[in-house]
Amino acid sequence: MWIRLALASALLAGSYAAAIAAPARIVILTSAEAADDWRLCEIGDQRARALRYNYLGAKAAKTLFGEDGPPAFFFAITPHTVATATPAAESWRKPIIHYSVLPQDDPKTRDEALHARTREAAGNILNNPALKGKTIVMVWDRRHIADPELDKKFEREAAVTLRQLFHLDILPGVPREWPAQNHDYFWIVDFPESSNVPLKFELVKQDFGKSFPKVPANDWGEPSGLSSDSGCVTTP
Repeated sequence: MWIRLALASALLAGSYAAAIAAPARIVILTSAEAADDWRLCEIGDQRARALRYNYLGAKAAKTLFGEDGPPAFFFAITPHTVATATPAAESWRKPIIHYSVLPQDDPKTRDEALHARTREAAGNILNNPALKGKTIVMVWDRRHIADPELDKKFEREAAVTLRQLFHLDILPGVPREWPAQNHDYFWIVDFPESSNVPLKFELVKQDFGKSFPKVPANDWGEPSGLSSDSGCVTTP
């Protein structure tokens, strides 16, 4: 993995710029299936590779990146999300900007860290001139993408979900929750030029065809069908 600390530092420093400088497109997904607090299970590893070859990687068969070129950056927050993003990021020789939150013995401590780092990431992404007009990929903790309990508890300036922080609640069709068993969707959010108010939302299901037959492709809100001996936990 190519770690470009200077580039990452420049990205973070730019977050203090006053001008509105949202990316043109943000591709949001949650982590692949996990084995434990640190690692993806075998099926999760397969999904990470499938994402690289089908959607997110260089020369992907069904690329999500059109004429605007490759993604400028990949963002991640937990070990699972880093592992999910790594095959695609490596194919582009791109860094992963890691707003690091590691597993903790105390769930409350971990949740507070996830809240804080999600706020930091969203603020930097919406206001960084280095990202203006670019496409970025965010592989994120599912509850901090969308969760009605968190949205009710943390409102307005205290928001901790990308759904609230990116103002996605103003768009039609944006789910209020990212279901625990859905690892197989993208949220694609488009922003107009010089605005941090989103213009368009699209829910896109991952389809890997026959190339990765063991990787679940359950509909939104439906069970994944993974059995207890799959080696995967259902709510990473």
